Amino acid sequence: MKNKLLLAILLLTAIINAQESDKKSYSFSLKQAIEHATKNNYSIQNANRDIEVAKKKKWETTTMGLPQINGSVNYQNTFEFQKQGAAANSFNPLADPNEITLLAFGTKHLGIGNLTLSQLIFDGSYLVGLQSAKTYLKISENAKEKTNQEIKEIVINAYGNVLLADESILIINKNKVVLEKILSDTKEIFKNGLIEEENVEQLQITLNSVNNALDNVTKQRVIALNMMKLLLGIDLENEVFLTEKLSSLTENNIDLQVLTSEFDVNKNIDYQIGKNMEESKKLMVKLEKSKELPSIGAQVNFGYNAFSNEFTFFNSDQKWSNYSNIGIGLNVPIFSSGARSSRVQQAKLELEKSQTQLKEKEQNLKLEHQKAKSDYEYSINQFHNAQSNLKLAERIESKQQIKFKEGLSSSFDFADAQKQLYTAQQEVLQAMLEIINKKATLEKILN
Repeated sequence: MKNKLLLAILLLTAIINAQESDKKSYSFSLKQAIEHATKNNYSIQNANRDIEVAKKKKWETTTMGLPQINGSVNYQNTFEFQKQGAAANSFNPLADPNEITLLAFGTKHLGIGNLTLSQLIFDGSYLVGLQSAKTYLKISENAKEKTNQEIKEIVINAYGNVLLADESILIINKNKVVLEKILSDTKEIFKNGLIEEENVEQLQITLNSVNNALDNVTKQRVIALNMMKLLLGIDLENEVFLTEKLSSLTENNIDLQVLTSEFDVNKNIDYQIGKNMEESKKLMVKLEKSKELPSIGAQVNFGYNAFSNEFTFFNSDQKWSNYSNIGIGLNVPIFSSGARSSRVQQAKLELEKSQTQLKEKEQNLKLEHQKAKSDYEYSINQFHNAQSNLKLAERIESKQQIKFKEGLSSSFDFADAQKQLYTAQQEVLQAMLEIINKKATLEKILN
């Protein structure tokens, strides 16, 4: 029994060690995280595939104007021949002219092999199709660029959220240690009958709130880190470590020069996508107009056929007859009762809509740029203001702590000072994160 238990423990240990060995560990600065995401993020992987699809589609369209060769093999077994009626005297002058003779034509077995070479000589729709394929590829490439920019911004936000949680945990733990020491000292003073129990209870309430906040931010960090892994295309079971600190990242993102950067709407990826849509609508107008032009095609056919009342097609003495022909086809649109004109007008209206939407997009982007600049500048000012408030809150809390220990201040006054300090600490951290996020938003608009 002991041997079986020992074997089970060893087996379980081996399984756990195997699972641990399968885990991978990653370490990223913010720049490294962005680079990793642009290669491994799931959305970017599919965006790359969309580009490959567009390239294949472009080649598919191109091949429509290249020579096409098709072959076919057909076999027919006639169980019952179709009869054709004829006057009996058509073959026998002595026969009654009113008599009908039934005739069957053909053989029981028929084999045909055919090879066709076709070539498009001119088709306006084909020429427009080539242009459309290029535009489709450009749309896919721009869509991938937009995905890259969005993933970069989201990764920056996610990276900052993890760092925010880390800093919050450090600060809350520090506050917890200080508060536990004060609570312990206060309990001793209460035991000596020098203060009321209410002071102890008020400190205990504050400590409970701190513990609850610590538990919550610890859980939030797990979620934030898993979100980071998802964005990086890393399995949630693997380990990820971030090498930067929130403070240094904030300092690196305070750049007043970016506020003076000129905004060129033509460089914005959303505007470029709008231009692509306008171009696609122009091509639709060309396509509808091209349908009014004639189309020309040519083909060459080569083939063999054989006839037999027995299935002898694989015999060496089977006779096969060859045939061949060449043809040119011209298709000329003549009259459609106004249908083609109606389709052209519809395409033109769609083009005008896309041009209006592009103009609207241009104005929206300019407004977004103004807002992004304002938000970024405000985040910097808010950070400096939060730092000043934190210094004041620390001084107030320190004074209240001294007064409380000396019995010159109530526990309620001290608790209010602590809450004010904790709030100021979180406001500084949040202001640091805002600087990072707002700059990322501004840079995305500026491209």
